[in-house]
Amino acid sequence: MSVVLDIKNLTFSYPNGDFLYKNFSLNVKKGEFVCLLGPSGSGKSTLFELICGNLKQNDGYISHKKLAQIYQDPYSSFHSTYSIISQIKDTVKRNLTKDEYLPLCEKLALDENLLYQKPHKLSGGELQRCSILRAILLNPEMLLADEPTSALDSLTQLEVLKYMLDMLSFSGILLITHDTTLAKWCADSAVRLGDL
Repeated sequence: MSVVLDIKNLTFSYPNGDFLYKNFSLNVKKGEFVCLLGPSGSGKSTLFELICGNLKQNDGYISHKKLAQIYQDPYSSFHSTYSIISQIKDTVKRNLTKDEYLPLCEKLALDENLLYQKPHKLSGGELQRCSILRAILLNPEMLLADEPTSALDSLTQLEVLKYMLDMLSFSGILLITHDTTLAKWCADSAVRLGDL
């Protein structure tokens, strides 16, 4: 299987801080589900930002194929002034048909009418499912997800995770979580940052 995320000898520290990463390496292949585990402050979200290119490493190498992100806080990943569906269309950069997104809405237990609302009209769980929908519609080769189901009830969480597992036919997944039970259930392998 092809490598869709490759991190080699990553070194990173915040200014005047201790090293969060020192010679850290990780790769994710297409069809592979990897969980990144660790307590608060261990550097999970920092790695997310480094992979996305929002932070710059001190040293080392990060390469990835076509990437989609699901952020822990969905309110920060949508603009407040225009509709969800408009933002999704802007992100995927193509005309979407209802045939493309309505079956996904059904799988995500997401009412189609919510897509025509502005983000502040939705609950955290609804907006998180919109964030997941947007990521799926990008057809990524690499899906990067930071606690993507934390705002969902347990039943919806299970259905969403099952659908994410279906994505492994065309994608690799790196899931950032503190939930060891979740990692054991869905992941092929887990990296524990506290052990580094």
